[in-house]
Amino acid sequence: MGDGKFDLITFGEIMLRLSPPNYELMTRGDVFDKRAGGSELNVASGVSLLGLRTGVISRLPANALGTYIKNRVRFIGVSDDYLIYDDSPQARLGIYYYENGAAPRKPSIVYDRMNSSITRISLDEIPESVYTNTRMFHTSGITLALNENTRDVSCEMIKRFKESGATVSFDCNYRANLWSEEDARNTIKSILPYVDILFVSEETSRRMMQKEGELSDIMKSYTTDYPVKIVCTTQRQVISPRKHNFTSTIYSAERDEFFTEEPYTDIDVIDRIGSGDAYVSGVLYGLLRYGDPKKALYYGNATSSVKNTVPGDLPATDLKTIDSIIKNHHTDGPVSELNR
Repeated sequence: MGDGKFDLITFGEIMLRLSPPNYELMTRGDVFDKRAGGSELNVASGVSLLGLRTGVISRLPANALGTYIKNRVRFIGVSDDYLIYDDSPQARLGIYYYENGAAPRKPSIVYDRMNSSITRISLDEIPESVYTNTRMFHTSGITLALNENTRDVSCEMIKRFKESGATVSFDCNYRANLWSEEDARNTIKSILPYVDILFVSEETSRRMMQKEGELSDIMKSYTTDYPVKIVCTTQRQVISPRKHNFTSTIYSAERDEFFTEEPYTDIDVIDRIGSGDAYVSGVLYGLLRYGDPKKALYYGNATSSVKNTVPGDLPATDLKTIDSIIKNHHTDGPVSELNR
């Protein structure tokens, strides 16, 4: 890059994840495994692992838990330049508890994130220089849904990044336990005029966005109704909590073309959390590095599929491994076991 700019900056809540090990139940286990996570941090870390320069904007408590998160952010190669620290008596880090599933038992999540430090973030705390310091900005519907303040801040940041020339990426990432379909639909419609790259599931399009028709027509409609350039939709087949198939479809308005590929099949799912964010990171890497939606599709599908195979929210696979996975996926016939 050479000009000192970031390739990608994201904005969102960073949380503490606690999980009982070895497929234990939350109601029985006495020990929790501690990890860092959060949608936008997951995306930034995935792009960083693939070799680009990323940073994350978030607000953390100025205590030992905030220091733990800061250290994890640095460890995964994401810049902490835009982390903000909350030293008020109300400072807290959002927590979520995740219990792995094993057929026929499904995974389960318990959230404890109310009034976390990021919900009181102010635009005045964010340096003005950030808006001109990146090629791309990414956030998600989870951040918009946290409370009215993060919604207002997120929407204003999207506008400021767009006005400053950054490409804007947005993942709808609708969560029914965070806000209503009507609130989500109205808010997302208000920011779509500023969005260049849109990630939205088929279920979200049909249910929350109230779209009808063939999936291809639904995806294309975002680019005719708004100046969206790229629309991405994943297709996951859940065979069991431990076995999935996965692929996706990308529509490019500039080329008026759809891209897809044969699914990754029989994925060994160790930990599904963060695999959607890994997909986003792979797609954004492909677009930032090559400007090619077909390559973006390949990287998105590969990074999402392999993320399922490692524990924790954050991806853990570098560019060399992802390139090898993509190559093997597109190879006819047996794959060599000697390259190890």
